[in-house]
Amino acid sequence: MNKVFFGLIAIAAAAIGVISFKAITKLPSPEYALYYQQSRVIKPFELSDHHGQSFTKEQLNGKWSLVFFGYTSCPDICPTTLQNLNFIYDDLKAITQHSQVLLVSVDPQRDSQEKLAQYIAYFNREFIALRAGHEVLFPFARNMGLMYAISGEGDDYLVDHSASLVLVNPAGKIAAIFKPEQAVGEVPSIDSDKLLSDYQKIVALY
Repeated sequence: MNKVFFGLIAIAAAAIGVISFKAITKLPSPEYALYYQQSRVIKPFELSDHHGQSFTKEQLNGKWSLVFFGYTSCPDICPTTLQNLNFIYDDLKAITQHSQVLLVSVDPQRDSQEKLAQYIAYFNREFIALRAGHEVLFPFARNMGLMYAISGEGDDYLVDHSASLVLVNPAGKIAAIFKPEQAVGEVPSIDSDKLLSDYQKIVALY
């Protein structure tokens, strides 16, 4: 009898496992973002925020972070991206209150702490602006799967940079990258509805 009893328990447990697995696999997958089923490791780093405080990998823990590389003198991509993120910020927080938006400046020569503080507050006072020297930024950008390059000479140089957004999960690892849509004659931008749709799915899959 004992063998029969334990056999029935094993069968029931296996059935529950199959049902649970099927329930998990029914979760919708992201449609638009470059989603990493095995999240990518972020190496230790240290930046400074627009309040002059240290910002390290530990500040990513427990948060869903949307990371964007840009600079205050950017003529088009940066203000467009930050404005769009501000428009949907309440929607992001409705999906998870543990949402944060991070702007990493790729122009430390001109983007002082004070300038970044004024700039980021214009879009949203909850957004965080970060800075560091190029010796920190270059390896950090590569680790995040992004890139930037300075073009031109003198004080009016430009910084070519990616318009993508990197999504970091609460474990401090890269979960996905949202890439912009490019149309002739228009500023590259990420569709807000598509971002929100995939953001919700990725959070649910975590």
